[in-house]
Amino acid sequence: MRSGWSAWLHGGMHWVAGVLILSGAALAFTAALALIRFPDTLSRMHAATKPQVVGLVLVLIGAALELHGHGSFWVLLLVGLFTLVTAPAIAHLLGRTAYREQRNRDGLLLVNELGDEELE
Repeated sequence: MRSGWSAWLHGGMHWVAGVLILSGAALAFTAALALIRFPDTLSRMHAATKPQVVGLVLVLIGAALELHGHGSFWVLLLVGLFTLVTAPAIAHLLGRTAYREQRNRDGLLLVNELGDEELE
């Protein structure tokens, strides 16, 4: 049984972990709703990368606080790092593919930086 500051700190960590996990889940839920509601690929790509990654990182931090002292912490760290490294590259490839296939709304792009490229 814990007493004094140790019990208070342990209980506080449970609350912080719970808040982080719930807020991360809420961000992931809003990203899922945006994927359904947004009209074109570029808008959906934004919704799929920004809040989804932040939501996952919040859930992983909350899980790491809840699992402190276990070996699972390193797995959670690797999942978070892998997501942070790969999400921008995937978003870039999706956006470029959507542009090349003309899957965007007319008038959405203000500057056409890829307009001079020849499509094969």
